[in-house]
Amino acid sequence: MSNFEPESTKRTVLSGWVPKTKLGRMVLEGQVTSIEGIFHEGYKIKEIEIVDILVPDLKDEVIDINLVQKQTDAGERSRFRAIVVVGNGAGLIGLGIGKAVRVRNAIEKGIRNAKLNLFPVRRGCASWECYCGEMHSLPFTVKGKSGSVTITLIPGPKGLGLVVGETAKTILTLAGIKDCWSKSTGSTKTKTSFALATYNALKNTVKMMTPKDWAG
Repeated sequence: MSNFEPESTKRTVLSGWVPKTKLGRMVLEGQVTSIEGIFHEGYKIKEIEIVDILVPDLKDEVIDINLVQKQTDAGERSRFRAIVVVGNGAGLIGLGIGKAVRVRNAIEKGIRNAKLNLFPVRRGCASWECYCGEMHSLPFTVKGKSGSVTITLIPGPKGLGLVVGETAKTILTLAGIKDCWSKSTGSTKTKTSFALATYNALKNTVKMMTPKDWAG
């Protein structure tokens, strides 16, 4: 789907923002100037203004919108559920789900949640066909799972492109991954599970160390 970015998400942080967390105050006062520093220190991002300040070039993409119906004592309740991914195309990715009576509000909630779930992605070139040393692919094979879906992302040579499904391709592109193979099992047509499995696989890139990390 085409990129959707409501005006409220395009804003830079207004001068009226009053941080509610210690991290927010540190960012507003200029003590923290990079998103990488937040990840390195293990801080939890609880205010989207932090992301708006430190990653102003973040892009978002709506992966799926569904009408969800729930039976309550008062009758049937219908809401829209939007799955949204955000990323800067250079090693940052976030995935969020928003629910609301209106589509626009569901998307806005999805964007907010995706920003709060922003996570770093380790990139590299581990394809035996390439080894160019550039950060166009993955540093090693990673696997992610959600529900019945399991996806394995395999480093690919430069110029290969993304040999993955459309849902995974959107997420990988916003994360800055340009070339990789993939294998997937389970109900891959279920976009929510497929998206979360891909997101979880990318999160696993920072859970393993490479020889380059040891040297550092």
